[in-house]
Order: sequence, then structure tokens, then C-alpha cells
Amino acid sequence: MGKSDLLLELYSNLSTTGALSFSSKALVNKMLSHAEFKGAKLVVELGGGDGSITEGIVDRLDPDAELLVFEISKSFCDSMEKLFPQKNVRIINDSAENIAKYLDGRKVDYVLSSLPFSFIAQEVKNQILTQSKVALNQNGFFIQICYSYMLKTLFKKYFDHVNTSFTLKNLPPAFVMVCR
Repeated sequence: MGKSDLLLELYSNLSTTGALSFSSKALVNKMLSHAEFKGAKLVVELGGGDGSITEGIVDRLDPDAELLVFEISKSFCDSMEKLFPQKNVRIINDSAENIAKYLDGRKVDYVLSSLPFSFIAQEVKNQILTQSKVALNQNGFFIQICYSYMLKTLFKKYFDHVNTSFTLKNLPPAFVMVCR
């Protein structure tokens, strides 16, 4: 699937993608700078999209680490499966609210998300954030890209500590919320 096809998918499903463009390299680097991938064994990405964040994660992962990427768009999944054929990367065409179903009781070092929480139904939002928190190991982090600072209030309901950074180098400018 070409970049134009991915853009068509992005704009055709704004309610589920929640973005006007794919994440810039600067935003991906800002998000991933909050994670120490050396020694991480299991990482989860919520909302794989075009794979721009996935690529950044894969570039930083130890060879023995595993990455589970959740994406509800079949088109995006098909594209990512071609981009990331590595055995330690698993593209999952399912909702992020079903994380536990794929972990087999294992704990996660990082949950990295670009989900559009502003557009997600409240009960689904609750399920995703509850399962994300339960999935994290005791030193784990939930790291979220978002376009509204107001979402910090939502994340504070689930996590004791929420730190925020901001980047103008994205369209639109974005926040990175680091939750623990």
C-alpha cells in the first residue's frame, strides 16, 4: 500500500485515526526519547497507523525484545505486516481494549499510544487505560501522543504521575504524556 493509499485510509476514518497527518519524525523521536528500550523485553504500541512510530520502536528494540502493535484498520495492518516482517514484531488487527487477551499474563515495559482518546467512547477508553495500567510491570510507562492538553486529566484518573512535553515540529503540534 502506497503513501497515498495510507493517506486516503487516514482521512476516510478520521473518527478512528483522530489525526490530520501521520506523526512527524520529530514527534516520534520526542515520544520515544521518554523510553529506555535497552533491556526492555515486551513493548506494546496502540494505534500502529502507517508504522512511523513502529519503525522508531523497532530501530531501538533489543533483538530479543518483542513488540505487539494493535491497529483496528485492516488496511494499516496489511501495510505494516509488509513493512515489519521481523519475527519479534506482531501486528494485531484488534482493538486496544483487548490487550490482556494477547499478553498471556506477561507484563509490559512500555505501552506507547497514539490513540485518539478524544474520539473514543468512554467505556472503551476506560477499558484501554485500565488494561494498559494492569499490563505494565512495576517500572513500566504508558506514553501517549495527543493534541489536547485537557487529556492529562483523563490520564491522571489511571496513573499517579503524568508528565507532559510538547513539540511544535508536527502538524498539528502535539503533546507527549508520560504516565506512571
